[in-house]
Amino acid sequence: QVQLLESGGGLVQAGGSLRLSCLASGRSFSSYNMGWFRQAPEKEREFVAAIRGSSGSTYYADSMKGRFTIFRDNAKNTLYLQMNSLKPEDTAVYYCAAASGPVVEYAYPYEYGSWGQGTQVTVSS
Repeated sequence: QVQLLESGGGLVQAGGSLRLSCLASGRSFSSYNMGWFRQAPEKEREFVAAIRGSSGSTYYADSMKGRFTIFRDNAKNTLYLQMNSLKPEDTAVYYCAAASGPVVEYAYPYEYGSWGQGTQVTVSS
């Protein structure tokens, strides 16, 4: 399985921006379907965005559309999440995830076999 390491989290004021990175170990990163999820205290893990390995097609949760952008640099084995217009309700631990096989439902955590340790994002009002 691929190993994932997130970075880029931190404290930001509402309306600000952050870019999260997820460095993947191993080969064949370009073939992995990748996703970002987040989890706030006492809440379920929530889908944020996903990107196909083969086509680069992207998928977003409705509340993130227009504010967040997922993209990847296969040469650097890195997945990114650009977050703009951040809101206090975006505060959570953000996780990247990888699926080596086909994904049917990108928003379902069980589709992904590898997870990073998470990075904390805190948005102050």
